[in-house]
Amino acid sequence: MYSFMGGGLFCAWVGTVLLVVATATDHWMQYRLSGTFAHQGLWRYCLGSKCYLQTESIGEPGSGLGLRALMARGHLDSRWGSLPLKMTVGAPAAYWNATRAFMILSALCASSGIIMGILAFAQQPTFTRLSPPSPRLSRPFSAGIMFFASTLFVLLALDIYTGVTVSFLGRRFGDWRFSWSYILGWVALLMTFFAGIFYMCAYRMHECRRLSTPR
Repeated sequence: MYSFMGGGLFCAWVGTVLLVVATATDHWMQYRLSGTFAHQGLWRYCLGSKCYLQTESIGEPGSGLGLRALMARGHLDSRWGSLPLKMTVGAPAAYWNATRAFMILSALCASSGIIMGILAFAQQPTFTRLSPPSPRLSRPFSAGIMFFASTLFVLLALDIYTGVTVSFLGRRFGDWRFSWSYILGWVALLMTFFAGIFYMCAYRMHECRRLSTPR
């Protein structure tokens, strides 16, 4: 049982670190605009060496990111001047907010699972059962549920980002691809999933031993 929990803790630590890195970095997608390298994350997008918040749409008054100014700097060619502002770099706010929220929830669930997993490893009496009539809720089971919840949240975040990027942003940029921050999100999904599997295996072993022990 302890070997499963040890493997689960390792996967959970790696998955949580990858979730934080993927959420915070600006390389979910990269593309070229008139030969200029650009990339974006959940919080900012970068054109050349300049980075801007996702809330700053190109052409927005007062943002300093007018289409003419960017075309003059060589970041955009003239064909971008005829496009509506919503079809340039900006994306719907709900799309960004949903992806960010699910990634943050995933990291929080994974962190909670790590705490529960450490309590399980240390044999602390917390989370032993919900109430006398309820089925026993062991510590490994609690940790496994949190890791599976983290997996679900990061899967939702990646599905939303993938769908909107392919259907919305991908059509706006000819030469584009997903980048390493996006890939780290999928690796984190696998790590949290395997952490949940390990802790569920530990739970099953714990239950088998409990049932086989004579009272």
